[in-house]
Amino acid sequence: KQCDERSARQIFKGAQILSPNSTVPEVGLGYIAINKLQLKEADSIFESIVKREPENYLAMTFLGISHVLQKTKRKMGVEYLEKALASSDDPTVKNLAETTLKSLIADLEKKESRAPFFSKK
Repeated sequence: KQCDERSARQIFKGAQILSPNSTVPEVGLGYIAINKLQLKEADSIFESIVKREPENYLAMTFLGISHVLQKTKRKMGVEYLEKALASSDDPTVKNLAETTLKSLIADLEKKESRAPFFSKK
């Protein structure tokens, strides 16, 4: 597994050298960071991309996913996911954002049903 990650990182770094203005390799590196739950690194990568390319809805979706995995940033993550879902025409982005939002809602509902005395009324 570590060898696969190392190879992927090398490929993405090489792609950055070949095409320094492309954000595609950065998205790949950010995706690796999310999978390793290195959320600060993922946030940094995806925030940088979204700042430079505000209509990069794939990066925005991944930023939203990274944020919803962090309790203190969850609300902002939902906003990113909703914006990407509403703004993008890409079916992959729409599916990823929608699936994440549905999973988050289901997870929150599950937590409330297990401890109803903590739920907000």
